[in-house]
Amino acid sequence: MPDTLPPALARLLAAADTGERDNAWSGFVAAFTDSMLRVCRSLGGDHDAVMDRYAFVLEHLEQDDYRRLRAYQRPDAGEFGLWLIVVTRRLCLDHYRGRYGRTRGTASTGSDPNPGRSSRRRLVDLVSSEIDPENVAAPTGTRPDTELALAEQLRALAAALERLEPRDRLLLRLRFSEELPAREIADLMRFPTLFHVYRRLDLVLRVLRGSLRKAGMEGADP
Repeated sequence: MPDTLPPALARLLAAADTGERDNAWSGFVAAFTDSMLRVCRSLGGDHDAVMDRYAFVLEHLEQDDYRRLRAYQRPDAGEFGLWLIVVTRRLCLDHYRGRYGRTRGTASTGSDPNPGRSSRRRLVDLVSSEIDPENVAAPTGTRPDTELALAEQLRALAAALERLEPRDRLLLRLRFSEELPAREIADLMRFPTLFHVYRRLDLVLRVLRGSLRKAGMEGADP
C-alpha cells in the first residue's frame, strides 16, 4: 500500500456506514473533480459530451464499493493524482467505445508496420503496469537465446523505470502506451508548452538509455 493516501480517498475507503460513505464520496468528488474534468475535456466535444463522460467516470469509480479506487492500494502505485488521470482516461475511452465502437488504431489488423516501435511501447506498458517480466510470454517461434535476451531486457527496463519519478513514468505511459499527442499530454499534465513535453521526454529517455547501458544492454533504445 502506498505510504499515505490522500485524505479524501482515505476517508472514503475507511467509511463504515452508508451515511459516512455518502459524505466521504461527496468529499472525494469535490477534491478531484478538476483533474477528472480536465481529462474528460481532453477528448473533445461540447459541454454535454464532456459531462456525459464525467458522469460515466463517477459511476464506474463508485461501482462495486469503489473497486477501482481500492485497486490503488498496492505497492509502488505512485502519486494518486497521476494514477487517477490514467484511470479516468481509460474510463473515458470505454465510454467512447460503448457509444461509437473502437477508436482508430485499437482494432487488430493482423500485421504491424513498425514492430520495433510497437515492441518498445509494449515493454513500457508492461513494466509501468507493474507486470512481472518473468510472466510475459515471448513471441511464438523465437529461439531460446532470443527469449533469454528479451527477458533480460525486460528486467533491465523494469528496474530502470522503477527508479523514475511517478510523474515521469506517467509521461512515458501517456506518450508510448496510450499514444497521446504531445498537446494532450501538455494539457493533462499541465506542462507550460509542447516544448516542455518534448524536452522532458528527451531527458527521461536519455536517463533510461543510460540505465540500460549500465546494466549491460548495449544498443538499448527505449
